Amino acid sequence: MKRAVATAIALAALSAVVWMAINRRKPRTVPFARVVRETLVSTLTTNGKIEPVEYAAVRSDMDAMVLRVLVERGQKVAAGTAVATLDVSGAQGELAEAQTAIAQAEADLGRFARGGDATALAEIDSAIDKARLELGVAEREAASIQRLVDKNAATRQELEAARDRIRQLRSVIEGLERKRGALLPQGERAAVEARLQQAQTSATLARQRLERGTIRAPIAGEVYHVAVKPGVFLHPGDLVAELGRLDRVRVVMYVDEPELSRVAKGMPVTITWDGAPGMKWTGQVEQLPAQITTMGTRQVGEVICIVENKGGTLEPGANVNAEVRSAVAENALTIPKEAVRRDGARTGVLALAGDRVQWRNVRLGVSSVTRVQVLDGVREAEAVALPVEFPLDDGDQISSIFPR
Repeated sequence: MKRAVATAIALAALSAVVWMAINRRKPRTVPFARVVRETLVSTLTTNGKIEPVEYAAVRSDMDAMVLRVLVERGQKVAAGTAVATLDVSGAQGELAEAQTAIAQAEADLGRFARGGDATALAEIDSAIDKARLELGVAEREAASIQRLVDKNAATRQELEAARDRIRQLRSVIEGLERKRGALLPQGERAAVEARLQQAQTSATLARQRLERGTIRAPIAGEVYHVAVKPGVFLHPGDLVAELGRLDRVRVVMYVDEPELSRVAKGMPVTITWDGAPGMKWTGQVEQLPAQITTMGTRQVGEVICIVENKGGTLEPGANVNAEVRSAVAENALTIPKEAVRRDGARTGVLALAGDRVQWRNVRLGVSSVTRVQVLDGVREAEAVALPVEFPLDDGDQISSIFPR
């Protein structure tokens, strides 16, 4: 019994050795690809961002609240178009006050020749001051009644009565000022002239503030960003809107530092945008980077391209895909990129030679995403080995297949 078991074990071991020897000698299967002749286009793919070629940022130059926004995103505007209005109601009051002061001073200057009685002048001034105080009270009462009328808490008749009181007081003041003008002594001429100049300056400043209360577009173009809403309080320099010409746009392409040597001015560029599937825009490289910058984990150069944007589909700020056609090789011998092997300083392929592989040194040219040009080392229609999961060396015996 023991002898039978030992015999069986010996036979099994012998069978395993024979099987391993047979299979060791059996050639392994290796996939190959043919060397073909074709036109090879070398492209560089990266990402970029859209900017308008000509653009302007519309900003506030004063402290004021936004009353109205007069444009919307996508609207085309001419230079000088009103973009927004600000609350400059205080300037309106300042202008009215300055104009009244100007009229009074001019009237005073016109009446100096007649002189006047100092006592009578003082009495008139006192009466004018009193009337102005009463006018201030009347104006505040009218404003209060107006708010109540707006809330249906007071009648229109009450409001009209308050307004009549204001008109009466203004009429009284005007009459007193005319009377005072007739009494103005000649010695006050210099003071009146100074008052006139000050009032004119105040009027000029008030007009300027009123004009600045309407924010206008500095250039013609399309509004692509509105930054404010009514009720927002602005400070000098705050952004109101952005606009620009969008028929031609600038693409800032972020090219990785090792790839920059492949890019030159004038190279064709194709732009696609995930926001407009199926559409393409074409242009060419206009400007190469002056420096390398850090963008996240990448070291990139910003390459500028200009593309036509008919219809304005590409929007400023959009992240786009860019493909630069860096070279074209006509009638080139090409192989799959994965067939290229590197052994130390050598670059080559394993070519099919009968039932074995043979190392060939190769010199490479331009490449696309999947294929590379071979300048020398192989001939058209020869076969080169594709990657396998086991070691493959020069002279190894193989069984070849050609995957579709």
